[in-house]
This record gives sequence, C-alpha cells and structure tokens, in this order.
Amino acid sequence: MSTSSLPEDLEKGYATQSLHEMNTAVTNDPSQPVVMRVVTSSNGDIIHLGNQAFSKKDLFNAFAGDLQPGLHATPHRPMGNPVPMGLTSFCICCFVVSLVNAQARGVTNAKVIASCALFFAGVVETISGLWCLVIENTFAATALGSFGGFWMGYAGLLIDAFGITSSYSTTEELGNALGFYLTAWTIFAFLMWLCTFKSTWPFFILFLLVWVFLMCLAIGKYNDNTTATKAGGVLGLVATFVGFFIVYAGVADSSNSYLTIPASPMPHAPRV
Repeated sequence: MSTSSLPEDLEKGYATQSLHEMNTAVTNDPSQPVVMRVVTSSNGDIIHLGNQAFSKKDLFNAFAGDLQPGLHATPHRPMGNPVPMGLTSFCICCFVVSLVNAQARGVTNAKVIASCALFFAGVVETISGLWCLVIENTFAATALGSFGGFWMGYAGLLIDAFGITSSYSTTEELGNALGFYLTAWTIFAFLMWLCTFKSTWPFFILFLLVWVFLMCLAIGKYNDNTTATKAGGVLGLVATFVGFFIVYAGVADSSNSYLTIPASPMPHAPRV
C-alpha cells in the first residue's frame, strides 16, 4: 500500500512509514483490506491500517500482559483482561508438573496434578481463551484455549477411570503414544513462538521456553530418557516464573501497585 492508494483529499500531508508489514489473506471481497504498510498523518495523530483509520491514542503496542504480539486497537467492548487469569492457571499447573518431572524431593508420580489440570488449567484457561475472542485477541484466544485443551487431555491421561494408560500392553508403546501427543503440542508451541518475534521480550521468552519444555518431554517419553524429562522439568519451572512475571504485568497498574512493569518491545516491533 502506498500514499497514492489513499483518497485524493487524504493523500496530501500523509507519509508512509514502514513500521512493519501486516500481510493478511487476500480474499475476493474488496471490502477486506490487505494491509501492507502503516500510514500515519503528518502530525502522527491518525494511523491508517488498510482502509481503517484509528486515533493514535486508541492503538496499543505489543504487550505481554495482554498476550498481544502486535499493534492493536482498543477492543470494541469494554471488558476486563482475561489473559492474567488464563495464564495463571497455566503457570500453576506447569509449576507443579515441572517439579514432578524434575523429580524434586524424589516425587515422580504426576497424578497430584490431575484435578488442577482438569478444573483449573483446563476449564479456567479454556474460558479465558473464549473470553479473549470477545475482546478480539486472536492470539491469546488460540494459545490459552488450546493449552486449556492440552491440560484437560493431560488430566485424562492421569485419571484411572478413563482407562487410557492402562489400555497399553507395554510401557514402550505407552511412551511412544505419549510422545506422539507431546510432539503435536511441541509443533503448536513452535508456531505460537514464531508469532512473537515482533512482540516483547517476556512474551518471546515465555513461548520459547514452553516450546523447548514440551520438546524435552516428548524426547523423554520416546526414549524413556530421564535426563530429557528432568531438563524439561527445569525449563518448565523457568517458563512458569516468566509466566508469573507476565501475569503481574497484566494486573499491576498505578491504581493498585507502586511497582508496574512497562512493555519491553523487541527490535522491529511496531509502535505508536
């Protein structure tokens, strides 16, 4: 998109600034914009994304506390931010299961996490993800909603009444099956991580750690490798504390805390 594509009465006084490319899928519907550049007014007060104009004060930079990886507008509906609640449920369950994977204090049985994974990380995180759809946060909805399903599925593996683990005749077959499950989530976490390269540093680091954490657990299941599982546990603990940092960033502001956390954008992150 260039300034020549703007209406004639808007072209004068506008300049294009290549903050970042925001390619969207090209459709046959001409009403759907294909955003190629961010176009700003001469005084910088108005920003055009495709054929939509936004006041600069209505746009926000990438912020880990919102799980928003890019420049985004204020949601049309004034609602609370569901991200801290969903991320808290993820972090608490990840903290406990990572301690078990790291064999802290000799604990190796992960069934202690079954109820939390089902009702807290599973149900609460899924609800948070659905709420993110309402506030037009596609990334957070995809990440939180999907990982909510991950935790519910993990709880199903740990609950004897489902009869999943007992249905395998050998531990080798069970390990490979669990490896398949974790590999699918490793791929998903990798794709989510790729969407954080223009966000903020805590955002980027969290999804990098989650990706490698799941990959280590998958390797551990395939080869019955205790070292890989322990490494996954340690990485999961680090990811947990990064996640708690983001949770605090999402809920702390000047009205409730003396310590607030500003966004720390990565290089080439779009800004207003």
